[in-house]
Amino acid sequence: MNLHFDLFDLKLFAYVVEARSLTRGAERACLSLAAASTRIKQMEEAIGGKLLHRTAQGVSTTAAGDALLFHARRVLQQMEHLRIDMQDFGKGIKGHVRVFANTTSITEYLPEQLAGFLARHPAVQVDLREHLSEDIVRAVADGSADIGILAGDVHTGDFDALPFGRNQLVLVVPATHRFADAAAMSFVDTLEEQHVGLQHGSAIHRFLLRKAELAGRSYSPRIQVGSFEAICLMIEAGVGIGVLPASSAERLSKALRIRTVALGEGWAERELKIVARSREQLPASARALFDHLAQATATSAR
Repeated sequence: MNLHFDLFDLKLFAYVVEARSLTRGAERACLSLAAASTRIKQMEEAIGGKLLHRTAQGVSTTAAGDALLFHARRVLQQMEHLRIDMQDFGKGIKGHVRVFANTTSITEYLPEQLAGFLARHPAVQVDLREHLSEDIVRAVADGSADIGILAGDVHTGDFDALPFGRNQLVLVVPATHRFADAAAMSFVDTLEEQHVGLQHGSAIHRFLLRKAELAGRSYSPRIQVGSFEAICLMIEAGVGIGVLPASSAERLSKALRIRTVALGEGWAERELKIVARSREQLPASARALFDHLAQATATSAR
């Protein structure tokens, strides 16, 4: 078998599969439909088999197409890493790292740990974005993120994964609330009360919304604010109750008239993990950050 796929062929194939359309894939690659069709046909001739099933509804991959797509995405990701690294070196910057993390990691752990890393690596840029854990796994898998920090029992396949601490979600109520002396509460039972929560786009809001929907209930906070501190201030004022990471709630409860109550659901106790599709294949700056975060977690656990 004599394979001669160039990068443009791989990119075209990925575009076609993602669009599920040869026409739209060709448009994205700035090719005519005839030229794109010829390139795909030449790829199929090179491997001696079909890569795509073509129907009136669009295209789908064969088993060979699935295998090619997997490797194509890995090659294209590595080329993107190369482009970014070389571009950054040309600007006098020595790295650009894309990190997707859940709400708790961003608010409770990353500020201090990123500050230490960036102080030692002043030429590295970090693009930090907040997402749900399931979305983080997909982003790491498809190369949208170099590093992911997630919570819970989300399946991470054969990713390189290391512990990143533990945290627990708790109920926060005013000091005089009827739930204040409860040993534990079910999240579903708290939905009878008015809630204060983070804004719609936050990962923790979407997480709680999903948990309520799975229980056949709705989660619709009476008021939504931009930080855990603002939630607790609203709770202290009697606006409602809320669900926060225990670390945030316990810190804020020292200064505010609020109480924390355990949540009885198993999902409230969460293990945080730092993941990468392959540590060894990360660009140097991303690998250095991955190691820094893992080492900082190991040190704090001692």
